[in-house]
Amino acid sequence: MVQILDDSNKKVTLWTRQHKDIMKELEEKGIYRVKKEYIQEKMDTISDYYLNLYDWYVKHAEKIVPRPDGVTYPIWFSTSSEMMLQPTENTVILKLEVDRNLVVITDSNKWGYVVNYFYLPVDHEDEIKHNKELEKYGIGDESALIMEDKGNFYPLLRNKIINSWERLFEECDEQDPSAQATMWEIKREWIVDVIYG
Repeated sequence: MVQILDDSNKKVTLWTRQHKDIMKELEEKGIYRVKKEYIQEKMDTISDYYLNLYDWYVKHAEKIVPRPDGVTYPIWFSTSSEMMLQPTENTVILKLEVDRNLVVITDSNKWGYVVNYFYLPVDHEDEIKHNKELEKYGIGDESALIMEDKGNFYPLLRNKIINSWERLFEECDEQDPSAQATMWEIKREWIVDVIYG
């Protein structure tokens, strides 16, 4: 894992869209943390799929920014106002200013490979080489190596794919439109603006 944290004096601005009920929790407790049931409610029938991904993500992200006691899952943020999710009914957009050392920043394009259970290549040449390997074994859908029993027949290939996902945490350009962020919690004092949907 190559990501290097900046000086704790550096501030970053982030945006997140959340259910409007977050405001009540922040008012009462001064802090918001994601609960498993929130994810299950939001993701409905595909919640197990996302919880498995988040479990993998947490194991790696907590090596970069330690996870506080009592926190299970991260909160997702946009790093630019242009890329932030827009307000919808029953939601709020929170704009925060936080210390950089509390934030894990990754590339959303790389996250797309992980979400789809694809191999995350080093570069274009590596991707071509990987695709030729899949072709050699007659594998048309590489996600089946992770999701189905097919992975039992190709354990080395399966492990190669899973291990490639660690590239998600390599240092990325924080100003790039594809940058995204996670934090373990939101504290009321970090909020600088609220946009109601």
